[in-house]
Amino acid sequence: MFDLKVINSVLTELEDERGIPRERVIEAIESALATAYKKEYAKKGQLIRANIDLNSGTTEFNQVKVVVDETTVRIVPEGEEEVRKTIEEMTDEDMLPRFNPEQHIMINDAKLMKRDAQLGDELVFPLEMKDDYGRIAAQTAKQVIIQKIREAEKVSVVAEFGKRQGEIISGTVQRMERGNLYVDLGRATGILPYDEQIPGERFRQGERIRAYLYQVEESPRGIYLRLSRAHPQFLVKLFEMEVPEVAHGTVVFKSVAREAGSRSKVAVASSDPHVDPVGSLVGQRGVRVSTVTTELGGEKIDIIEWSEDPKAFIEESLSPARALSVDMDEAEHKATVKVAEDQQSLAIGRGGQNVRLAAKLTGWRIDIQSVGGPKEAAPEAETSVIEETPAEETIPETPTEAAAE
Repeated sequence: MFDLKVINSVLTELEDERGIPRERVIEAIESALATAYKKEYAKKGQLIRANIDLNSGTTEFNQVKVVVDETTVRIVPEGEEEVRKTIEEMTDEDMLPRFNPEQHIMINDAKLMKRDAQLGDELVFPLEMKDDYGRIAAQTAKQVIIQKIREAEKVSVVAEFGKRQGEIISGTVQRMERGNLYVDLGRATGILPYDEQIPGERFRQGERIRAYLYQVEESPRGIYLRLSRAHPQFLVKLFEMEVPEVAHGTVVFKSVAREAGSRSKVAVASSDPHVDPVGSLVGQRGVRVSTVTTELGGEKIDIIEWSEDPKAFIEESLSPARALSVDMDEAEHKATVKVAEDQQSLAIGRGGQNVRLAAKLTGWRIDIQSVGGPKEAAPEAETSVIEETPAEETIPETPTEAAAE
């Protein structure tokens, strides 16, 4: 007999605080009771099922038998031993499960009890109610309940954060371990790997942090909620939060090139001719782009208008430098850009950063050549499409475990 008030209180708390459906908790309790009954009172091989009545607080136990015939089980006459065979010697009949009178019932016998019994049906036989269980059986039942609740909470966490994959989420810094930052997200812990952090950023324990959730990974060792602040999509999502035109889809990002913590270039376009895509992101007196820059630790952001004309797009991508001409080589997917001599260092940028980002943004290999000066080559262009998932990195050793009390 159960205390219904306590049971309902526990069910409500688990559902509200951990997102575990009442049905899953009841199923866990029933499974635990069946396990305890089987360990203490059932015969070997019996299939036991428990059912809890939440209206009366009582529990009934049943033995379950599956309806079978000669085509679904292997019948070995009582007293005879099976002849052992190698895998090569086995026939289809040898691969069938052996008939067990505690688990199976032949269809002819089943129809005597239930006229419309079919193969695969389950017949339920009531068992005597028991209230007294030994210490070992009770401990086993407890472990079953804990395991079932952990599994249910794991499913709940994956479902919740799976819907938020590709979004910016907030949390509290929990700890730093081997360069990886662990972030408390409430019901789970996120992992911000070292390679996905903005260089130079430092966070203290207990400090609030925002990051891009780019992967929800379920493994036998737990759930990995992988976060990033260096991902190009983190930049895009920050603008989406600050710029209504981006959130509504009027202004779209065509490509993004980012060197986290240092500088980024974004190419944007507008589906409405009356809306200036660059002005929308900059905002009045630069307030919108300043907000994003502050979140990224002072990272410089170049915003250019995307163009279908590759020449015009490449010219714009080298901003703030001004190009005199652009010669395109379609075969090698290379562009030679001529600039004035006083614009050469500006076009290349410190350490080649400006031309390198322009190459990533446009997808073209860019060579800078000053008029009357030496030729400078840019790095190989990388794919300019906004990536959804960064490169694989080593998974930290400590996963997020779904905790159960």
